[in-house]
Amino acid sequence: MEEIKVMVNGRPMSCEAGTTLQELAVQYDEQTDGWPAIVAKVDGVVKELWNSVTEKCEIRFCTYQDVEGKKAYVRGITMIMLKAFYKEVPKDQFEKITVENSLDTGYYCTLSGGVEITDELLAKVEKRMRKYVDDDVVFDKKTMNVEKAIKLFHERKMYDKSNLMKYRRSSKVNIYKLGKVMDYFYGPMPYSTGMLQAFRLEKFDKGFVFVVPKSSEPGVLPSFVPSMKLHQTITETSKWGVRLGVENVGQLNDIIVNGGMRDLMLVQEALHERRIGGIAERIASTGKIKVVTIAGPSSSGKTTFSYRLSAQLKTLGLKPHPIAMDDYFVNRVNTPKGKDGKYNYECIEAIDVAQFNEDLEKLLAGEEVQLPTYNFITGEREYNKPVMQLDPDEVLIIEGIHGLNDKLTERVMPENKFKIYISALTTLNIDEHNRIPTSDGRLLRRIIRDARTRGHEAQTSIAMWKSVRSGESENIFPFQEKADAMFNSSLVYEFSALKQYAEPLLFKVPRGSEEYAEAQRLLKFLDYFLGINPEEVPLNSIVREFIGGGILLE
Repeated sequence: MEEIKVMVNGRPMSCEAGTTLQELAVQYDEQTDGWPAIVAKVDGVVKELWNSVTEKCEIRFCTYQDVEGKKAYVRGITMIMLKAFYKEVPKDQFEKITVENSLDTGYYCTLSGGVEITDELLAKVEKRMRKYVDDDVVFDKKTMNVEKAIKLFHERKMYDKSNLMKYRRSSKVNIYKLGKVMDYFYGPMPYSTGMLQAFRLEKFDKGFVFVVPKSSEPGVLPSFVPSMKLHQTITETSKWGVRLGVENVGQLNDIIVNGGMRDLMLVQEALHERRIGGIAERIASTGKIKVVTIAGPSSSGKTTFSYRLSAQLKTLGLKPHPIAMDDYFVNRVNTPKGKDGKYNYECIEAIDVAQFNEDLEKLLAGEEVQLPTYNFITGEREYNKPVMQLDPDEVLIIEGIHGLNDKLTERVMPENKFKIYISALTTLNIDEHNRIPTSDGRLLRRIIRDARTRGHEAQTSIAMWKSVRSGESENIFPFQEKADAMFNSSLVYEFSALKQYAEPLLFKVPRGSEEYAEAQRLLKFLDYFLGINPEEVPLNSIVREFIGGGILLE
């Protein structure tokens, strides 16, 4: 047999032509720090482990601790969960199971069609799932003609999938098979069910969650501690999607081809404005709120939201006054450094909290205060602004990542402040079993904005994303339940508008780079959407913060 030289996790090795990636993973499991490989990157492209090595290449195995590995793991859990449900509850007794969204350490699912979710039913399903894991069945992948796939899913009453396939440009589609269950999944699968050892089903709200480990602790099942305010916000937005008839990508594409996009845009923006107006009314109704803080993860649309909130507050007789948190950075010489030795401007210790609170106290007491300006060139604060005095009808608007952390405004009385959490919580699904991660929408927004306003390549934005999300996990997400109001900035039509801007940027990411696989994944994702004319996006839309051309930020 022909010997092929390969690089496995940076180490030169050789194997026979035709050796599967799974065989290599078993042979060289010490290369994955003892954790089983779930998928592999071959020359930067994510591959399933049943693929064979046919030529010289560079292989990096992805475990649960890698993003690609965890996503494949969740897809595998989803498929065995579906198979177990079909066995315990015959399909003629319910309409469909929908994987709605991620929540804490779990994935929230609903079952429509009259079947009651009980602890007893979930126990039966989980028991059957564990049997499938013990059987260690290899996932089977079939390449099928699109027309045949449409017919297959239509006959199985999986209309979300058959409708999605109508808009597929390729003539072929990959279908996964586990016993008699056949399904479509967006992304690669694990090698076999035996890899899916850690999971738990748990009743929650009107459905249930399947809980999986955290990436940092692959073998440990954590407690499920959901953010109820976040869940309620997502549920409310999902109801909007039901009312608008846009719960998945196929339905969105139907609206585009039938000329209904302009009406959909106007209704979506009206829903946003109604929600912002409701928040403004809550702020104005007490007559006591003087400090409004706005926080949320990267690319949530915080700046546009603050402008639109300010406009609504003005209609209620209040005068919003913005304060830039960046002006309260401690002098650079005193800025904490991260493990990488670089200045960490995202931790709350980078803010002069004491001075900030002292200024707030004086302003709320009606005193004159000279606010600082941070000089990013010298790394020091300067005092060159006019003296400020807060009028009785003025409200301070403070936008920053620590806005939900009470330490930031610790000397402001609770009745005088109102905290808002904003994020792009995507509720649109690809289909009933393929959810769209919230972070995907924010990453696409950031890639487009960074290219337009900072001249960054998509490769740079993708490379920075892990660090950005780490900062969010540390400084924003732990405080989201402290919010007095939550605002979901996602728009059901936005991917069809972002597509035109993102695709050229993603195609530039070079093959072989660490960011190539993620760029290809995002390109595949965008391929599900029909594009729309971005000029039709309303000029005050949050989407304009990223694609440009708006009336609020330009």
